[in-house]
Amino acid sequence: MKLYRIIALLVFTAFSVSAQQKISIDEIYMGAFRPKGMDELQSLKNTNQYTVLNASRATRSMQIDLYDFATLEKVSTLVDNRDFAELANGIDSYTFSSDEKMLLIANNSNQIFRHSFTADFFIYDIASKKLTKMAEQVQEPVFSPDGKKVAFAKENNLYVYDLASAKTTQLTFDGKKNAVINGITDWVYEEEFAFVRAFDWSADGSKIAYIRFDESQVPEFSMNRYGQDLYPSVETFKYPKAGEKNSEVSLHLIDLKTNADSEVKLGNYNDFYIPRIKWTNDANLLSVQVINRHQDNLDLIFVDGTTGKPTVILNEKDKAYIDITDNLTFLKDNSFIWTSEKDGFNHIYLYSKSGKLINQLTKGNWEVTAYYGLDEKSKTVFYQSTENGSINRDVYRIGLDGKNKKRLSPATGTNAGTFSPNFQYFINSFSSATVPPTYTLNDSKTGNTIKTIVSNEALSEKLKKYDLPLKEFFMLKTEKGNELNAWIIKPKDFDATKKYPVFMYQYSGPGSQQVNNEWHANDDYWFMMLTQMGYVVACVDGRGTGFRGAEFKKVTQKQLGKYELEDQIDAAKVIGGYNYVDKDRMGIFGWSFGGFMSSNCILKGGNTFKMAIAVAPVTSWRFYDSIYTERYMQTPQENAAGYDDNSPLTFAKKLQGKFLLIHGSGDDNVHVQNSMRLIDALVNANKQFDWAIYPDKNHGIYGGYTRIQLYNKMTNFIKENL
Repeated sequence: MKLYRIIALLVFTAFSVSAQQKISIDEIYMGAFRPKGMDELQSLKNTNQYTVLNASRATRSMQIDLYDFATLEKVSTLVDNRDFAELANGIDSYTFSSDEKMLLIANNSNQIFRHSFTADFFIYDIASKKLTKMAEQVQEPVFSPDGKKVAFAKENNLYVYDLASAKTTQLTFDGKKNAVINGITDWVYEEEFAFVRAFDWSADGSKIAYIRFDESQVPEFSMNRYGQDLYPSVETFKYPKAGEKNSEVSLHLIDLKTNADSEVKLGNYNDFYIPRIKWTNDANLLSVQVINRHQDNLDLIFVDGTTGKPTVILNEKDKAYIDITDNLTFLKDNSFIWTSEKDGFNHIYLYSKSGKLINQLTKGNWEVTAYYGLDEKSKTVFYQSTENGSINRDVYRIGLDGKNKKRLSPATGTNAGTFSPNFQYFINSFSSATVPPTYTLNDSKTGNTIKTIVSNEALSEKLKKYDLPLKEFFMLKTEKGNELNAWIIKPKDFDATKKYPVFMYQYSGPGSQQVNNEWHANDDYWFMMLTQMGYVVACVDGRGTGFRGAEFKKVTQKQLGKYELEDQIDAAKVIGGYNYVDKDRMGIFGWSFGGFMSSNCILKGGNTFKMAIAVAPVTSWRFYDSIYTERYMQTPQENAAGYDDNSPLTFAKKLQGKFLLIHGSGDDNVHVQNSMRLIDALVNANKQFDWAIYPDKNHGIYGGYTRIQLYNKMTNFIKENL
């Protein structure tokens, strides 16, 4: 009997291990585990409906479909690309006119930088089903408020297209590559203030406000493009590194009756940024945000559209820096919603049109992470926050008086809301570390789920054969007493009596978060694949990361890489002390800021880490752009020690463990110069290490089989050295 039990146990164990199908890198990065979603989901404003861009592989078609919020039933197909030869190669994106009777449709898109692209744009009349080509390879077209015109940018100038006459009028004339840009942001604004369209229609359509960028004095950066031709080409663009000259920006108003262009004199500002412009509900009043170069003093200014007179409505100061958001929302009377960290956590405030504080709507030791909108009829604000734990996100509503707050998302994890125009319903997208993305229709008063839209049951069923390990969340306390969010993934056949090597992953950048309760990204599947090979994988969000208050986030000010490095080394020591961990076999990996960190970890924490992989790392903040770097470090002229004391270049001679350094030669963001300088420093220190340069690949290092080759390379390096 006892022998039978042992044999049965052995058979069951063998079956369990063999039943766990191995994950492959090909599957991960060819999209085998990609969940279903709701692409280009847009809530309409005039009817209780929403649209989704649906694609069918079977018919090789794309449709913009209209749905009813109340029933989730499909009302109609607004556009089917099969009906128009001009759209034969698909629909890339779309936007509505304000009356929602017309669409601007983009196709043949060509990426420029992270957010910017040019495309062919078509105007589609929904009622007549007429498609009209507006322009080829232009940027950021937007309907006028009355839907009769479209403003757009092309080759650094602004234009207006008149729908009735099909006539295009040029508004600015001095745009020139690497010299002057009108109405479109320069590289550093796009990357660090996260917007491209730097022009806006007034509420009555009589004026266009725009930002002009004179980048003629900004230093140029050049990259070789190797391509397939006999000789490489050179791409040159303006890139202001820390401490160097920025674009000189100015604000302009165009009167569309006369096409007269006038510059707005904002005040006595020197070396400043204009990170946002937005017309208020008053057709003659423009809001402008102006922030100083240190980004610790921001003015919200109202500009009179007739006289150009500026009035500072609100001033905000911070001992470190101020984050720019898109949360500014004007009510009918031009009072406005504003979010701020001024009490130590990001919260929602209501101000009068004169800038007088009416009320702080949300309060507490938690962060508002998204502002969804205001139902003026019921005087209710809808938002997302971390009130249910910093690794979670929930949807809430609260009155304009700060009362009657209610959590509307029922499940714990990451929730986000898309609200119907009357705020009666919202589509809640939810996922957690154990539940793939689901989309449900919910009631905005109670939060109750009415109906499931997308559930990803097929993905859940598919993943059963892989028997994936769970991501365990916990609070890690370092020897210095710092409490840090963390997760750990153990092999499915984990045996606490064994000693496992540990592979740590982190990003660590200011305000970032890697320890969050949501469904797997591609790298999570890779980490789980590593556990199938016998590794434990862990991640720790150290000081400087986000969603735990301003003090926790901004402690790294003026010395990026100091406390973040301390916390990764201290966390590794804690994890290395676990009974099941082999503390002599610990590695670390990171990309971009994370590559900066993993480089420092192997150079300055060689006694802790046996190996490290750094992908596209910053190796000196002197090489990175002005807006991002100076926000946290000020300029190199002001803070030389902060730049050099935490630079991997300074510590190349300390390399002890195994190091793999990876970069794309076409990285316009973190230039390959960073890795080349570190390679040079390591060679001159006579250190052995491994490195790979991916020709013409940008910061994401992808395209074709690139990701598969890259992740196989990293996997092999881990297997050989950890």
